Amino acid sequence: MQHIDHIGIAVKSLEVSTPLFEKLLNSSCYKTETVDSEQVKTAFFRTGETKIELLESLQTDGVIAQFIEKKGEGLHHIAFEVADIHAEMKRLQQEGFVLLNESPKKGADNKLVCFLHPKKTNGVLIELCQSILS
Repeated sequence: MQHIDHIGIAVKSLEVSTPLFEKLLNSSCYKTETVDSEQVKTAFFRTGETKIELLESLQTDGVIAQFIEKKGEGLHHIAFEVADIHAEMKRLQQEGFVLLNESPKKGADNKLVCFLHPKKTNGVLIELCQSILS
């Protein structure tokens, strides 16, 4: 793993949360994006070399909506940039981690992504991400 790429925060409303994080981080949201594969709308901020990703569910029964229903708004995941997502997935599986995806899928910010089951990572949802070369 190369570095923390971003921290994902589940929110009920980007309309409410985006201005709050702009004030908190003293930085403007630089990009919003809809991610159909996850049924979310995202808003991104930069703070130093790390990004903050706000995630709003597009469906009342979506993964983010279910997360908020159980735990409330807040930290959803930590994403690590990797050089080779396929190799890292294989390595982590061999180390006993449970992958939530059999193969990487297209995520936000022009990345391939895969998630690790939080039951094997002390309750923290971990995302692996690799930039898609254009």
